[in-house]
Amino acid sequence: MSDHPLMSALTIIEVLYVVVLCAWILLEKRSPAATLAWIFGLVALPGAGFVIYFFLGPRRIRRRRLKRQRAQQSIARPDVQADTLANRDPGVLRDASQLVRLGEVANKSPLSLATRHELLIDGAATYAAILGAIRSAREHVHVLYYIFEPDATGRELLNALVERAKAGVKVRLLVDAVGSAAAVGDESFFEPLRRHGAEVAVFNPVSFGSLWGRVLNFRNHRKIVVVDGRIGFTGGLNVTDEENPERRPDAWRDTHLCLEGPCVNQLQIVFLEDWCYVRGSAPDTTGLFPEPSGGEPGGELVQILDSGPDKEHETIKSAYFAAISAAASRVWLSMAYFVPDEAMGFVLKAAALRGVDVRILLPKRSDSRTVALAARSYYDELLRTGVRIFEYEPRMLHAKTLLVDDWFAAVGTANYDNRSFRQNFEVSALVYGRKLADELGASFERDLESAKQVTLAARLRLALPQRLFEGAARVLSPVL
Repeated sequence: MSDHPLMSALTIIEVLYVVVLCAWILLEKRSPAATLAWIFGLVALPGAGFVIYFFLGPRRIRRRRLKRQRAQQSIARPDVQADTLANRDPGVLRDASQLVRLGEVANKSPLSLATRHELLIDGAATYAAILGAIRSAREHVHVLYYIFEPDATGRELLNALVERAKAGVKVRLLVDAVGSAAAVGDESFFEPLRRHGAEVAVFNPVSFGSLWGRVLNFRNHRKIVVVDGRIGFTGGLNVTDEENPERRPDAWRDTHLCLEGPCVNQLQIVFLEDWCYVRGSAPDTTGLFPEPSGGEPGGELVQILDSGPDKEHETIKSAYFAAISAAASRVWLSMAYFVPDEAMGFVLKAAALRGVDVRILLPKRSDSRTVALAARSYYDELLRTGVRIFEYEPRMLHAKTLLVDDWFAAVGTANYDNRSFRQNFEVSALVYGRKLADELGASFERDLESAKQVTLAARLRLALPQRLFEGAARVLSPVL
């Protein structure tokens, strides 16, 4: 009998705990599925559920967002040239106007100009261009990579950075703690850079207390190189022998982009915000945003979008959704990892149903069997609406590109999945103009020559175990 009052008190405390925390979660106004999942978790794990929610859940993302906003406010942004839209193709401007506004409002990304661009196909061309730009640096070199391996490719790039640091060029290198774990774990690898005055920083270092939900999420998946504020690179390639055909015959098929001109300022800003986010303060920006030289020829209009869990709006996802929705003739998508949520799957199907030529190029051989199975679980519904799916056969396809009609081309780091759109830090160059669209379209068609089209008839002949494996992988789609 003496235990009854204690049990009653514990029951009252537990009920109050559940009621208060459920009200707290409901006020967050997240998606119904996420709300129910967190409520069930808090009820099933009293105490522990609260700790997980507050320190590792959406509250943690909100704290990161506030930290990111402070980093953004500390960067002195350059003025955008007033004549960006002068003498531009009125058809392109008409088609792109609303998409441009989306980037300006949701991401504070102004429309800018690339006086020159170069579409870089595969590692040999990309590494040669990056090394050439670094070796020409006179003022500064800023480098950000998700994967920077301490292998032959990594050492070649490291040596180029060391040489510039020796010459008095300011070098800043930022790598992700998980993607570049091998290099970060080797204390001697980056030492030559530090010894010659370069700065090296690590994004989201991993510790025992942060392993849960952090090893795979909240990673900096960006690839950015900025040289003297005038030449910028971004795209799918990391620094690794795995993507270097000079080191491996089976090197991954990838796409990168080199940009010159005022638009490089926007890549510079993304790098500086990440640097400030990690180091806590912004570097002196003197000389980091050079004035455009006179007499530059015309080029392409560019917006640099960055997205991540620190952003209020899923900017890259929103831009891709809007671009696909606006398509009149074609949507050609090349992705390493394809696990669309309901909205991003719907927009592709809707485009195909209204007669748009929707083609999706994916790897036949992926480095993640689970992700590949999950991707194939979406094939049937897409094929039934008229979407055409191709699997690239020779090598792992790692490119992340989107082509819409003849006026929009995107090259970046974001895959077509929840991890890229919501959980990781990504960057994408949106280019409005026919020249890059034509180049990317020609590259896509060349890749189709090495790809096999997936048909609904072949899918219907799949064995039951294969379908079961795909269905099981699809359940994991939100976290892949």
